[in-house]
Amino acid sequence: MIDGAKIQISYGLGACYNNMDFKEITICNPFFEMLPPDWQVNILPFWEVYKNSTKCYVLLENDEPIAGGLVFSECPPDMLNTKEEADGWFKNGYLYLGFIYVLETKRGQNLGSLWLSHLKNKFPKQKYWLTIEDMGLHGFYIKNGFVKVKTLSNAGQDEILYAFYGI
Repeated sequence: MIDGAKIQISYGLGACYNNMDFKEITICNPFFEMLPPDWQVNILPFWEVYKNSTKCYVLLENDEPIAGGLVFSECPPDMLNTKEEADGWFKNGYLYLGFIYVLETKRGQNLGSLWLSHLKNKFPKQKYWLTIEDMGLHGFYIKNGFVKVKTLSNAGQDEILYAFYGI
């Protein structure tokens, strides 16, 4: 901020972003409220258990969350069927990225890449892993520096595991 005004910043992602902030929030309700209902049922019932080992980072526009995600330091509720796999990644210093979401009205503006870029720059030596069910996201994660590692079967559904090895 210069003289109390927010400035326009270009993050090298092909767009300029006004009034944007990336921050960790400890009261996560604004993030959870922006998630689709079918995502909410996969995290909200478990949040009391996970909130002390999980951080929530959001991208705010005019103080409203428009994108965000959770960074887990222990096996998240949607990965319990592959807990042994998850524990191996955590043991090797990786954190799990889950529930990464951009509001539908804000998609196509590189905000998911911006969120990941902020997270990676905030913790440049940190390694991450994640899984996807939607193969349409493969190119997005490859573009953002993740490497496809393997396919897992989680509750009868194949998921692709990706890793980011740090900056």
